[in-house]
Amino acid sequence: MASVYSVTQINSYIRNMFATDYALRKVSIRGEVSNLKYHSSGHIYFTLKDAGSSISAVMFAGKRAEGLKFRMTEGQKVVVSGSVEVYTKTGQYQLYAAKIEAEGQGDLFRRYEELRNRLQEMGLFDESYKKPIPRYARHVGIVTASTGAAIHDIMNVSARRNPYVQLTLCPAQVQGEGAAASIAAAIRKLDALHPDVMIVGRGGGSIEDLWAFNEEEVAKAIFRCETPVISAVGHEVDWTIADFTADLRAPTPSAAAELAVFDYALFCSQLSEARRGMRNAAAKKLDRERSRLDHFRQVIELHSPGRVLNEKRQNLAEMSDAMMRALEMKISDRRRVLESAGRDLGRQMERKLEMRKNELRVLAGRLDGMSPLRKVSGGFGFLTDGTGARIESVGQVKSGETLHIRVSDGKIRATVEDTEKTGGIDG
Repeated sequence: MASVYSVTQINSYIRNMFATDYALRKVSIRGEVSNLKYHSSGHIYFTLKDAGSSISAVMFAGKRAEGLKFRMTEGQKVVVSGSVEVYTKTGQYQLYAAKIEAEGQGDLFRRYEELRNRLQEMGLFDESYKKPIPRYARHVGIVTASTGAAIHDIMNVSARRNPYVQLTLCPAQVQGEGAAASIAAAIRKLDALHPDVMIVGRGGGSIEDLWAFNEEEVAKAIFRCETPVISAVGHEVDWTIADFTADLRAPTPSAAAELAVFDYALFCSQLSEARRGMRNAAAKKLDRERSRLDHFRQVIELHSPGRVLNEKRQNLAEMSDAMMRALEMKISDRRRVLESAGRDLGRQMERKLEMRKNELRVLAGRLDGMSPLRKVSGGFGFLTDGTGARIESVGQVKSGETLHIRVSDGKIRATVEDTEKTGGIDG
């Protein structure tokens, strides 16, 4: 009996057969895109078909950055490079895309790469040449086709954001033969009007449709433009030489209008907020300055000459009062000392006076005992010559000389008749 296999084993066997087939591991297939679906995961699912057959295809999100340089559309002719493999779970084979090019894109992409590299070496993409986009543009120039979605998108966004911004369209042919010359001429013509900012672009399309914006003539016109340029060519995934040369790239024309035209309502709101902020800041600054002024006024008053003088006067008065009190205390102390000393001196003087009185009494008693008057009063007389000198010896007088004798009740004048000298009072 023949061997029996599971479905998984058969599908795995077929998958291995595909994997070992060199022709299927690296293959390029030309066809028309149908059943195109951009999944939210980033994967792209589509069918590649021709007049006689079709094959399922998928490009995973990780391959898109390097493998797909444009946005695919239904019915587009493309060349898909990748591998044909079997999906074991369903047993279906499909094309796993690693690179997708629009038909005829290979030569165009090489031309694109060569021109980009050459212009980069010339410095046309250098950031130092990029001009800033004005924040509040009042005049916006537009280079695009006069009909089509791009101009309508720009006008709609501008009208919504700021109806007061002036839009000037310089129409140009954006596709086909002569488009590059038409775009370059429109850029130069619009630049002469000196708008605040310029939008150069068109809606999306194939690489052939967008090729005019990959021409050197357009790139140099943008580079030489004095007006800041926003490029807006195709969709977000589309990159052209114009994008690298422009001062700013927008993914779509609508996004370019968002960047070029400021939101008037938001501007008014910000202006009101700024006005309120300035008023509040001014009020706060005024309060701070008033506080500083009050502080300085207090400092000035604290150090004012009048205040200092009054303080010195008060200090002087207090010092004077203190000195007077100290002086009065000293005077009072001295007075008490003097009074005490006076009392002591008085007592000492009284004692000495009493002692002197006693001595005087003794001496007076003695003197009284020796007093001539006492002797006179006792019957004796006091004898003096004519000059009042006391006579104590007979040798002091002469015969005929007048003498005076003082007795207890008067004086006697007598004349000396004779003198006789004896040995003493008793002799």
